[in-house]
Amino acid sequence: MIYADTNFFTNTLVDMSHRSEAEGLLIESPLRLPVTWLHRLEVVNALRQCVFLTRQGMQQLRVTAELASAAEARFFDEVDLGIHYQHSSIHPETVETMFRDLSHRHTAKEGFRTYDILHVASALVLGCDTFWSFDAKAKKLAKLEGLAVNA
Repeated sequence: MIYADTNFFTNTLVDMSHRSEAEGLLIESPLRLPVTWLHRLEVVNALRQCVFLTRQGMQQLRVTAELASAAEARFFDEVDLGIHYQHSSIHPETVETMFRDLSHRHTAKEGFRTYDILHVASALVLGCDTFWSFDAKAKKLAKLEGLAVNA
């Protein structure tokens, strides 16, 4: 099973630097990617963050509030219809146990962020063997845990 983090999903939804790669991986994969409660929360905020960064002139892409709303609606429609995605339930307590283990083993040495650990812990709890992201730190942790990652 393949797990993609919110960074990956955001790249499929708006014109970001890795959009073509993300869309290519998504189209080529015969598997539907799990979407957890964490993704559902983060996608909403990630799209609004793109709007904020656009307004601050800090982003090369142009994401308006309307575009963010349309991208959000498309994502949730595709999840509900099972297009590329599937609803996946994970218990917060199980993720927390895995999170603590990963943090204790890796953070003092590598400086991983909560984001990195939450997504890799979720992937491991779901039994995934592959992790897709465009975030170098998240991919590094996934590799340390034996997950295959996108190039």
